[in-house]
Amino acid sequence: MKKLIPFAILVILLSACGGNRSGNAVSGTASDNSIKIETPDFNTDSAYAFVEQQLAFGPRVPNTKAHSGCAAFLARKMALWTDTVIVQEFVSTLWDNTSVKGKNIIASVNPMAENRILLAAHWDSRAYADHDSDTTLWHTPILGANDGASGVAVLMEIARIFRNSGIDIGIDYIFFDLEDQGNPEFSPSYVNDSWCLGAQHWAKHPHKPFYTAKYGILLDMVGGYNPRFTKEEVSMKFAPGITNKLWTIAQQLGYGNVFEDVKSDAILDDHLYINQNTNIPVVDIVCNQSGRSFFEHWHTTGDNIDAIDKNTLGIVAEVVMTLILSENK
Repeated sequence: MKKLIPFAILVILLSACGGNRSGNAVSGTASDNSIKIETPDFNTDSAYAFVEQQLAFGPRVPNTKAHSGCAAFLARKMALWTDTVIVQEFVSTLWDNTSVKGKNIIASVNPMAENRILLAAHWDSRAYADHDSDTTLWHTPILGANDGASGVAVLMEIARIFRNSGIDIGIDYIFFDLEDQGNPEFSPSYVNDSWCLGAQHWAKHPHKPFYTAKYGILLDMVGGYNPRFTKEEVSMKFAPGITNKLWTIAQQLGYGNVFEDVKSDAILDDHLYINQNTNIPVVDIVCNQSGRSFFEHWHTTGDNIDAIDKNTLGIVAEVVMTLILSENK
């Protein structure tokens, strides 16, 4: 998904809480106070392969063979690198009253540790290319290489390389389902809460009773060319501390031109419902290219493997891993 939240809708939601492609590597100028934490090498080729493997199933829309096949694949792979895997199955109703089966995939490291961090992404892909310039494609499901598979791939590779790194904090990797099945642009009316159905379900029915984490990081659309990540309003309202820390780390690592120290409009994404319904502050690292809706191929048939830049996957991973390892000292 991802929609900018109109101001009037944002007020209601918050009150309820009580580009062009380039193959060049992204560079930046490091701060004088450089990060001293050494992180394992993130294998961008491996992460890219995880994107390809998800896309090989086809569009991962609910009630399809591609959807069930990819769910099994993700659970099987995460079981190799984590201590426990739970597939949280649920039934939900889409914007058009279609009943669908969803699967949230939760993989945990050190499940008994009290000090926990939540890392999340959505793994489904959109059923409609409703931002495609060709209106005949609006009912075509998309592959969702950047919007969906990129965040999952980054977390898969982090889980793989962290497996033998001696981390003693608890990490819960959650791949949310049914994030991107909200009502399409061609729908005559807007349906409230039709997006982020997996996160809505998990926030009200966590995989463990009384589950909590120190904070959460949501990755969405983190593999595109010419990346730009800004401090989104929902993140700054609910999780200002972790948001500012991530952006400071990025600047110190030399990625200040990617993680721009700029506040931006609220985005309706999985983190909103977790922030509203739990005490876990969650920040959204989400693409926000200037002058367009998130990125060039957002919600179009062009969101395929050609939209993925390995360099971007690595930048986001390095920032996230640095923060996690700083917690493990």
